[in-house]
This record gives sequence, structure tokens and C-alpha cells, in this order.
Amino acid sequence: MLGKSTFAALAPLLACAAATSGSADRYTPAERRHWAFQPRAQVEAPVVPGARTPIDRFIRAKLRDQGLTPAPPATRRALIRRVTYDLTGLPPTPAEVDAFVKDPDPRAYEKLIDRLLDSPRYGEKWGQHWLDLVRYAETDGFEYDTHRPDAWRYRDYVIRAFNRDKPYDQFLREQIAGDELSRIDEEKRIAAGFNRLGPLRKNAGNQEVASSRNEVLTEMTNIVGSALLGVTLGCARCHDHKFDPIRQKDYYRMEAYFAATQPEDVSLVSKEEQATYKAAVDAVDAKIKALKKKMAASGAAADDISKASAELEDQKPAPPPSLYSVADDPKSLTPIHVLARGDFQNRGDRVNARALGVLLPDGASELPADDPSPRAKLADWIASPDNPLTARVMANRIWQYHFGRGLVATPNDFGRMGMRPSHPELLDYLANRLVEGGWKLKPLHREILLSATYRQAYDHPAAKAASAKDPDNVYLWRFNRRRLEAEEIRDGMLAVAGKLNLKAGGPGVITPADKELITLLYKPSQWKVDPDENEHYRRSVYLIAKRNFRLPMMETFDSPDYQISCPRRESSTHAPQALELLNGDFSNRMARFLTARLVKEAGPDRARQVDLAYRLAAGRAPSIKERTAALEYLKTGPLEEFALAVLNLNAFLYVE
Repeated sequence: MLGKSTFAALAPLLACAAATSGSADRYTPAERRHWAFQPRAQVEAPVVPGARTPIDRFIRAKLRDQGLTPAPPATRRALIRRVTYDLTGLPPTPAEVDAFVKDPDPRAYEKLIDRLLDSPRYGEKWGQHWLDLVRYAETDGFEYDTHRPDAWRYRDYVIRAFNRDKPYDQFLREQIAGDELSRIDEEKRIAAGFNRLGPLRKNAGNQEVASSRNEVLTEMTNIVGSALLGVTLGCARCHDHKFDPIRQKDYYRMEAYFAATQPEDVSLVSKEEQATYKAAVDAVDAKIKALKKKMAASGAAADDISKASAELEDQKPAPPPSLYSVADDPKSLTPIHVLARGDFQNRGDRVNARALGVLLPDGASELPADDPSPRAKLADWIASPDNPLTARVMANRIWQYHFGRGLVATPNDFGRMGMRPSHPELLDYLANRLVEGGWKLKPLHREILLSATYRQAYDHPAAKAASAKDPDNVYLWRFNRRRLEAEEIRDGMLAVAGKLNLKAGGPGVITPADKELITLLYKPSQWKVDPDENEHYRRSVYLIAKRNFRLPMMETFDSPDYQISCPRRESSTHAPQALELLNGDFSNRMARFLTARLVKEAGPDRARQVDLAYRLAAGRAPSIKERTAALEYLKTGPLEEFALAVLNLNAFLYVE
């Protein structure tokens, strides 16, 4: 089925030793026939008059078949704002807009793309996409939502990887099995923290160890299916998948790759420093124990005891720096059994590691239970050039983040219940280009962004008729208008107001928040606001990602909740968004800063202030109607309220 490729050759590598009771699994031709499980096709772009690039030829051929025509090219002002937000998550400056608009070089747009791809801001923007996907957070979630003081190193690893254009296959290998690839390479050890990103339940008192371990293994397994392979692997945890050819036994074989994986914090300080820290913590713990005993004896209420204990807990020193990672511990290997209905107490056949059977030859065997590097073998299988899913899934994600909709509109589900690709040949073309280009993402960005399809305008002369035929713009007869994401709105406000702090990396920043909300946390003392106000104005990707608490502005504008993989941001429209922008502390603070900037850079002249405000926020000068209305208002209205209105404009909040 999989032919001569190295992908098929990986089957014996995965199998190694003896067959098990599951080695006789069989998959019917019908089960293997689903498009996503087929090898990628070597496709040629159709010949379409007037279409310059292969991407445009694929798109124009579909438009022609549907009786649709593409929109004209976007203006240079619209294009630079669109591509700058797409690649960096920030607005272009007025000087950058003017330089691009006036540049007579035929390669002006190519130069712009290259500059943006080389910007460190690129990794911050596209790293956020990946962090959404793998549900990155710096806390455990559940009741206690304990902080993970060193998890930020994974976030910085992701941003560095995107900025350096680390090949995607290497990127995956390091995250799945970095600790197996090297015990001394800090970068790889940090990357392997991927396996600890899921929420973690920490119960008080006695814990059911087997139940907790089952939850951890479930998290490790499910994210591989959804984020890396684009299949709903988790649907086979309790029974055979109802729609896709994924057996329940397949699920637990995938889980078995993680059977020996245990959390490991790799200390970055000396043993003496570790001992000093432990002694300090033990001393506080002794005080807490004595206090609890004393208060309980005096009949103190449980809430009072808890509060007093929490105050002492805050006296503990910050833990010494470490790498938030994992390691294989054969002594703690968890025997993996098929669990009836996913119940850890209802164990069936024991299984060992093996990849998804539908993508292997019938009868492929499992790894031995004591294999020394199971996750490295899983990574080899996932990152193989011939895996039919991996390159397709990532190519589809890149397309989606540029156009708002993937060629497969269900980016985490390429199975039978997911959407079929709107342009299957184009999807395989892009996936092939990704692999042939050494798995580097920036060349694929460049090819997509240079297409006429990406450069077309939002406005279409026959929009009404085209909308009747293709209301969702599946065939891309125009560019999709989109509202900025939560981070883009916040970072854009900071940039427009002249307050954006571009400091990169480091622990997540805690900014001021409503006291009423903070008191709802299990431990309000966890929300310790950074005393340096300048830190509060850093990019949103560097704000602490706390599972049980999101800043109201971010939540209002559809930022993910960090609990599960977020393959695509929703874009809702509701009244609280307007209320947040008009009344929120952050937007009003930015309006004050913008007011000061307008006065400083434009002087007292109202017309110049209005012009600068629009050029900063919208990337263009105001229209005659907009300028007239603004100047009329400013005859009596305060400049600060005008600045706030500018930050509420659709011209600021949307790109097209």
C-alpha cells in the first residue's frame, strides 16, 4: 500500500522483535482508501492563461470551474498592512508604509517579505500559533493551577526555532524525543518539555497514582494525534474509533511510546545551591506543620488555617532555575493495557509501542517493552518524508494562518468526519514543496505570499454574484477580511501608542488585573504583578499563560483557554468587545499614551494630529469624511477621547 518508500521501511524498525497478539491486525482496502492515508501525489499545476505561479494556477483552475473570477490586486497600502500583521503580528509604521508605497523596484514586495521573515518579530507571531496548537501554559490548571516557573523556556525555544527556520522534521524530533536524542544538549532537553505541556491534576491528600498516571499518558498521546498528525486519536481511547480506521489497541500502542516517560527538572545550579534551597523550603514546611497543629488544637476554622498556611507558603524562596523536561525511567515504566471504556481499573490486553496500523503493512509488530529510545522511533515515523499526514497537516496550517481557512477546514481532523480538502492537488503540491525544501517553513511562506491569490484585494467588483455561488469564499475569489487576534489588538495598541517594549524572552510577565478577579483564584498570591511597569508593555506572547486566569481583554477577543489544542482561533462579535475597548483600563491607558504621542510628533495642529492617528492605527491617511468628522469633534471634544475612538475603529481592528 505504501510502496517502496522509507516510510514503509520504518515498519521493521518499529517492530524489531517478536510479534504480539496484536500483530495479526488487518485493515481492509476500504479502510486504507481514505484520502489522508494515501501517499502524497506528485502533481503538476494545471495550465491556466494569466496565472503566473503554480499556486495561482491551482486556484484559478478551480475558480474557472466554478464560474468565478479573482479580485483585482490589493493596493500597496493594504498589502503591507496585511502581510506585516500576518508575519509579525504588528502594524507597519507610517515610515515603512510610505517607503513601500514609493519604492519603484519591481522586487519591492519580495524585499518586504524577506525583511519580515528575517525579523525577530516573525518568530514571536508564528511561535504563538504553535503554542496555541500544543496548549502551552505556565501553570498546571485544575483547582490549584500551580505555576511552572521554568516552562517559559519551551516558549522561547519555539520562538527561536521559527526565527532560525529550524527544519520542521527536526523541530518535531526534538520535541517528541529531545531527551533521548541528547542528555547534554540543553536546547533538546527544553524541547522535550513538549511532553509535559498538558494540564496536570494535583490532588490534596492521598492520590490514586494509577489514575493520575493514566491522565498524564492520555495528555501525551492525544496531543500527538491532534497537533502533529491531524487525526482524532483520542476518540479511540475508550473503544475503536467510530469513523476512522483507528483501533482502540492502536491508541494504547501509541500511548506505549510514553510508558517510560517521566517528568524531569534538570537543575541549572550546583548541588550546594540545591541543598540551600531545600533547607529553606524544609524550614518553612516545618513552620506550616507546627502552625496547623497549633491552630487546629485551638479550634481555629479551616479557612483561617488555610489562609495562615498560604501566607507562610509565600515565604518560600523561588526555586532555582532548571530545564522543564522529561526523561525515560525504565524502573518506573508503566505497563500499558487496553482499558475498557478508558477506565484505568478495567485493564485488558497488555500492548507495546507501535504506530497506527492503518499506515503500516498488515501484521507489523510492536517494539519490545524495554526499547531504550521509543519516542525517538515515534519521532522518526512521524517526521518521515513519506508519512502521508505530517507534511500535509503542517502545509495546511501555514495556508490557514495566511488565508483564515485551511485547504482542509478542520486542521486537527483529516479523518472521515473532517472536511475534505477544497484543493487536494494544491495541498499535496504544498506538502511536497515543504519536504523537498528540507522541511523549512520560510520558503513555503514566501511562495504563498508571492502568489497573486494572496495579493488580491478584499473588494471584488462582482462580490454579490460571487457570494451567491461561494458564500464562504472557499475558492478564494477575493482575500478574506479578518479581525485581528487578541494578541494583535493588544500589541497593536502598544505599537500605535508608542509604548511597545520589544524585550524578548524570559519568565512570563504578570500585569495588573482587576482585584475582584484575582480574589477568585485558589491562591491570589500567585498573581504577583511585576513591579517594573515597562515589563507590562511587552508583547502578549511573553505574558504569563495561566490556565485558570486570562486577562479580560484577551478572553473577550477569543484567546484560547490553554486546556486543549487550539488549531484555529474563533472570531466572535459581541457587545462585551465594544465595552472592553471603550471602558477597559488597558485601552484607556493606551489612548492616553497615544494622545501624548500625537501632541509630541504632530504638534498642536489638529489636522496633523488626525492624519498621524490614522496613519499609525490604519496604515493610511483619513478619508475626507473621516477627517472632517474628526476635526469637527475636536473643536470641543478632548483629544484623548478622539485617540480612544481611533483604537476602536474597524480600520484598526481589521485587516483586508
